[in-house]
Formats: sequence, C-alpha cells, structure tokens
Amino acid sequence: MENPQPKPTPPFDTVLLDRLMLERGLDVLLVSSKHNVQYLLGGYRFFMFDYMDATGLSRYLPIVAYPRGRPDLTAYIGNPNEAFERDLGQLWPANLDLRARGSVDAMRYALEYLTAQGIPASSVGIEMAFLPADSFAVLQSALPQGAISDCLEILESLRAVKTIRELDYLKTASEGVVDAMRATFAGIVAGQTKQDIVETLRREEVGRGLMFEYCLITAGTSLNRAPSDQRLKDGDIVSLDSGGNFRGYIGDLCRMGIVGTPSPELEDALGAIEEIQQAARVPIRDGAIGAEIFAATAPLVARAREGRLSFVAHGMGLIPHEAPRLLADGPIPYPAPHRHQPLQAGMVLSIETTWQHPRLGFIKLEDTVAVTGDGCEAFGDSCRGWNRAGT
Repeated sequence: MENPQPKPTPPFDTVLLDRLMLERGLDVLLVSSKHNVQYLLGGYRFFMFDYMDATGLSRYLPIVAYPRGRPDLTAYIGNPNEAFERDLGQLWPANLDLRARGSVDAMRYALEYLTAQGIPASSVGIEMAFLPADSFAVLQSALPQGAISDCLEILESLRAVKTIRELDYLKTASEGVVDAMRATFAGIVAGQTKQDIVETLRREEVGRGLMFEYCLITAGTSLNRAPSDQRLKDGDIVSLDSGGNFRGYIGDLCRMGIVGTPSPELEDALGAIEEIQQAARVPIRDGAIGAEIFAATAPLVARAREGRLSFVAHGMGLIPHEAPRLLADGPIPYPAPHRHQPLQAGMVLSIETTWQHPRLGFIKLEDTVAVTGDGCEAFGDSCRGWNRAGT
C-alpha cells in the first residue's frame, strides 16, 4: 500500500451511502464493476482497459473498498500502469494499491488492506454480476463465516439523482447521438445496406466526441433490428436506435427516416407515437409518482388496432435501465421498486414508444428527459418527425 495522501475528499454522497449500507447491515463494499468504480472515483476510468478487460490468463479487475462510516479509509486496488494516472492526480483515495495484474491478486490485495487497517468485514457487499468466480472464491475462502451479499441496488440508489456534471454529460451524449443521426439520414440513398448506414452513424458519433456503442436498425417493413446486408429501396422507412457514450454516460435515442416521402398513414403512425411520448412527459416532475407516467400513456397505447404498440420508461445514466426502475414487466426483467415512489429532480429517464406494425414496419421514438422541480428537460429533442434521406 502506497503512502497515504492527507484528507481525501470523496466525490459522492458518503452520508447517503453510509445510510444505505447501514440499512442492509453492511460493513464494507468491494466495488468492481467498471461503471460503479468510475462513479466512486469521480469519473475516473483507466484508459488502458477502457475497451477490453482481458489480459494474459486473467482480467483487469479494479476494486474500490469502502468501509461504512470511514470514507477516509477508502482504498483503490488497481493495475501498476495506473501509477501514471496517480502521478497526474486522477485518483482521489489516499490508500492506493496499484499492484494487481489479475482478478485473483486484486481480491487478495483488497482483503490484505482490510486486515491491515482493522476494518470489520463480517458483512461484505459485492456486485454479484460483476465479480469473477475466481475472485469470489478468494473472498469466500478468506471470510468463511462472513456474510456476503449483493450491493448493486445500493449503488444504483447512490447514483439515481444526477449531479450537474452528470446531467451535462448526458445532454452532450444525447445531443451528439441525434446530431449524428441527422447527418446519417441526410446521406442515405437507395441501394445502401443497413450495415453501410450503421457504419456512417458510427463515424458521425465518433466525430462528435462520443464512443459508439451500438445501433439497432430496421429498414422497410422488416422488424429485424440487426445491421445486415439488406439493401434499402425507394420508399423504405429506417429506424435508428443508438447508444453513444460520453465520458461513460449513455445517450440512447431513436429517430425515424425514410427514402422518399412519407404517406399519410406513416405520418399518422408517427404522430400517434409522438402523442404518447408527449403525454408521458406531462406528469414528470419532482415528487411525481413513477406510475403516473404509465397512467398518462396507457389510454393512448390501447388505441392501436394493428400490430403491437408498447411504451417503456426506465432510468438512464452510466448504464441504461438503471434507477429509477419503473417497469417490472418490460423488455428487460427486473423489480420495479421505484414505480410507486416519488421521482426526484436530477433523475434521468428514457421514455420510448414502439409500434411493430405488420404492414408499415418498425416505427419508434425514444427520448431522454431529466426530472426538474416543475417538469422535465429533454436532451437531444430534435429530428422527431420523418427525416427524409438525402436532405
């Protein structure tokens, strides 16, 4: 363990985290997911393993050890090359152990630190979905009588209300994605493949300072959303549903385009989706109950006479579908404890309406909105109609 620095200042709400840990009876957290390590380290993500974790016969596994009530004893277990980042002042914890080359030794160093500092570890919180089996085996062997439980929901609750900086990052990501879509639609011509269009969108997002993550794309009347060699024809509609990442925060939006001129029926279909999207925004405000969003949209969704029309709302931030979790029966299954709780200013939601129409094809809008004191603010809120190819 390297020499400590004086008076570290955690970049997160330690009072809230301590309370959440106390409610669950946890002595210490050993945080290992890339997104939660980034959050606890105030935005830091090691550049060398930003894209790939594998190295040798193991993987890069950063660990933040946080003892309840003692933020000054927070430790970071990292890779030796992170000494370069330490020298640049990128790491706030006073207690750094930058020796770990893999997942087993990272956990061993974390446990050595807890023992050396006399930190109680009878009840440890880990991220079950983000801790390798060999690392978990080391932990379990060292604490045969200790209680080990999942702390993912604690960390989600800690991250649920965004700071001004986080809101700025999400706005930048969202606006960048939509601007990239506008440029991509403008360059579409009949004969291009779906893969060609996705590659154009990737370049446009990267050119705007985003890390391109994915694009779900449909063309014509097909409901298949994978990039492929399907070629566009005159009159085809195109949906672009893409995630672009800015400093770890996700802009995830969907917009529609067409090769040609939309028919009145297409205009009406997208108009019906837009009506649902706008209705969803009406109840969103600080103190509103999450269920109010679905109550506002349900009558409009029920109007559909053909195909499948659906509405989803979920939290957005460092990952999609984070707190607040509002929908237990949505496309991604998880409990929805926040559906009947008040929204808070600073929470960020994705609202999305999808129509899988048997004759017209796949039509969708997805928006990102931040909860404010008296309503909501939409990020990247342009290009909402039919974006005509080549214009």
